[in-house]
Order: sequence, then C-alpha cells, then structure tokens
Amino acid sequence: MNQSILRLTRELADIQKSHDLSLAVACRDQDIRSIKALIVGPPETPYEFGFFEFSMKFPKEYPGKAPTVNALTTNGGRCRFNPNIYAGGKVCLSILGTWRGERGEEWSSAQGLESILISIQSLMSSNPYENEPGYEAANTPHDKDNQKAYVLKIRHETLRISIIQRLEEYIGLKPDGTYIVRQAEEGEGSESDPQYVEEGGVYFFEPFKDLCKRKFLWYYDTYLASIEAEKEKVTENQVFVRMPFEMSGGNSMGNTMDGKFGYNELDRRIKNIRKALDEEAMKWGPEGMLSLKNEEGVAANLQRQFEQTKNYFKENDSVPLDLDLEDKNPFIWQVHYFGRPMTNLDGGLFNFTLRFSVRFPEEQPRVQFNTPMFHHKINKDGIPAYFPRKPEDVRSHIEGVVNVLEEEDPAYDPRTQINIDASKLYWGTKEERREYNKQFRRAVQRSIEYA
Repeated sequence: MNQSILRLTRELADIQKSHDLSLAVACRDQDIRSIKALIVGPPETPYEFGFFEFSMKFPKEYPGKAPTVNALTTNGGRCRFNPNIYAGGKVCLSILGTWRGERGEEWSSAQGLESILISIQSLMSSNPYENEPGYEAANTPHDKDNQKAYVLKIRHETLRISIIQRLEEYIGLKPDGTYIVRQAEEGEGSESDPQYVEEGGVYFFEPFKDLCKRKFLWYYDTYLASIEAEKEKVTENQVFVRMPFEMSGGNSMGNTMDGKFGYNELDRRIKNIRKALDEEAMKWGPEGMLSLKNEEGVAANLQRQFEQTKNYFKENDSVPLDLDLEDKNPFIWQVHYFGRPMTNLDGGLFNFTLRFSVRFPEEQPRVQFNTPMFHHKINKDGIPAYFPRKPEDVRSHIEGVVNVLEEEDPAYDPRTQINIDASKLYWGTKEERREYNKQFRRAVQRSIEYA
C-alpha cells in the first residue's frame, strides 16, 4: 500500500480513537484522500460549541506536500467566519501554503492531519479580529470598537449558521418549525443511513450528523444561556458592523459577514430543534419493536447485548446496578444504579434510560436520567457528558455514565461542564464547592422518590 495512504489511515485512526471533544474526522472507505473534518468551537470564544466543517484533499505526495483545505460552514459562500477563513472556503495558513508566514512556519512532512486541524482551531480565538494582518499597528480606539462588534456578530452567526441551521438541515426542519416532506429519489446514500443527509432528492455524505445531534443536546442549556446574554448587548434587527477587511464581491456573495441580529428568532428555532430531537428519540421505540418483529439483525444484537450485560452486572458486585427492558423492547433500556455506601452517592437510587435507533451503532444511543440530578457533567434535562470505550458495546455506555457519577477528582474541562449552575459551584471557591456538595446530596436523598 502507498506510504501516503498508510500514514493517512493511521492519522485518521488516531483521532477517531482519541475521543477528542473538539475534533472529528471521517472519509468514505473508497476515497481516503478526501477527508471531512469537524471542529467544535472552543469554549469562552464567540465560536463556542459551534460545528464548523472542512473538506481536506490530500495529494499523492503527502506528507511531502500539504493538502488542500476548504471551509464548508459558510452559509453557501455568504459568510466569512474569520479574517483567515473566507466565505469562499479558503483557509489562510502558512503551513498550508495559503498565507506567507515566518521562516519555519511553512509546510513540512512533520505536519499532519491533527496539527492542521489544531492550527485552524487556533484561529477561533476570543478576539478573532487580531488574526487580521496589521492588527497590532492599527490598535486604535475605533479598532477596539470594531473588535467588540466583530465578536458580537460572530457569536450570532455561530449560533444561527453553524448550530441552528445545521441541525435544521439534519432533522429536515424548516425555520418556521414545520418539517420538510422528503421524497427519496435516485442518489448517493439512502434515507436509512445516518451518515447521509438528503437535499433535493440527493443524499450527501454527512458523517457528523449523529455527533452534532448528541453534542447539541449536551450544550443546549449553554446555547440558551448564550442567547439570553447576547441579546442584552444588541437591539433586535440591529445591522452588523462591516469590518475594514471585509469586502463585497462582484455579486451578492462577497467576502463579508453581513446581516442583522435576531435573537428572538434564534431562541424560537433552537427550542424547535430540541423538541424535534426529543420526538425523534421517542420514535425509536416503535421502530425498534417493528425491527424486532421482522427479526432484523440490529434487534437480535441489542437483545443479545442486553442479556449479556444484565448477567455481567448480576455476577459483578463491584458495580451496583440492575437492568430492565421497557415493555420487553430491546431498543429501550432502563438502568437502575444504587449509590455506593460511604460515598456522596450513598442512599441514592438513580434511573436513566438508553434509547436506541434501528441504525445502531452508526447512530449512538440517547441517554437521559429520569432522576432529577444536580451534577456538573449532567445538564438540567438529565443528559450526561460521558464517553463509551467502545461505541458499539452498550455495556461501555453504561459504564461511561456510571463513571460520571462516581468520578471523585475529575480534571477540569469546560467542554464537559454542561450544567451551568452546578459547574460554577463545583469549580468555584471552597464555600461554593460546599454549596455544590449540599445540593448534590439533597438530590441524592430525593432520588428515592423517583425510583
């Protein structure tokens, strides 16, 4: 096999195995040189938890020669998300040879897939205006006003385009909250494949569809909080300020970020997305029963995994939990976890549900606590930020959720702090940590009421 292909294969596998919360990569089996990448916007920046997609074309000479990289999250070529990420898709980086850099910043074979993505991610800073050449020389009071205005409109368009618009397309939801009527025609992929999305009767390769849906549910409270905070900084329908480096093209698709603020509309649309995702997961149960009736392989797989997992936890006393199927449906698992004695969980009984799609494991389960929780890694709707070791193994999902509950000394990672109120207390002062523990114990004591 070509050395270039071997290296790309290894680099893809390394990122996919790392469970990185900020980066994801995928390609079709028959075309490993054409890679799609997703960068989740860094916390505490105007890009926070947005979904930014890129296409990467690797030449046969790789790693001796740099790939071609294009931004795909541009609202159809109408939005420039950064001084160095153009509306037309161009990404200006010295390591890609698309921007003149200092000596030593050019491409070398030591660079690779991950380093390219990290370099692009570094452009998504808290003050992206500084990426514009000449920024330091022109740091005037007027320039500082532009910096603030630039951050304001990037945050709005991150929410509108990279999150709301993307999820609406994945779900088939119109901005008014009604669904698009899909009519399958001859094209690439199929409606039953979660890695494809339909547009105009043709199915396009969209490998991050399920990932974005699950991360949207993680960060839903953060999105709502951001909308509430940002709407106080602007007036409704206020026009975006055009930056000195933004240029209009010869047509309506210039290299700019034009528009106006409409947070009331974004609030309505993002709530419609959440409702649609809940409805989607609720449909999985009936679809699963039909799959079971038709003796399909996914139903047999989940039934077998349930029996094996139940026996494992029954024989393994180290993890105090029990399992049931809801209405004997292998697509809906009920987990009952008993808090360990002599821990903060002592005396608690916690119930959570795993709902499976008939497209499992390509479409991962939706996990939600039925017991009201107060935990920095479980949001207000009971959705946990957890990691399965093996996405195809349901036991790994359960163990991942249990690890969230039992973790005693976690490393701080703002990407997993999905309960805003609990996180502020947990990572605050000693007094705030004591208040967190008090509210956590109160939730544990009340958990028996919901058993």
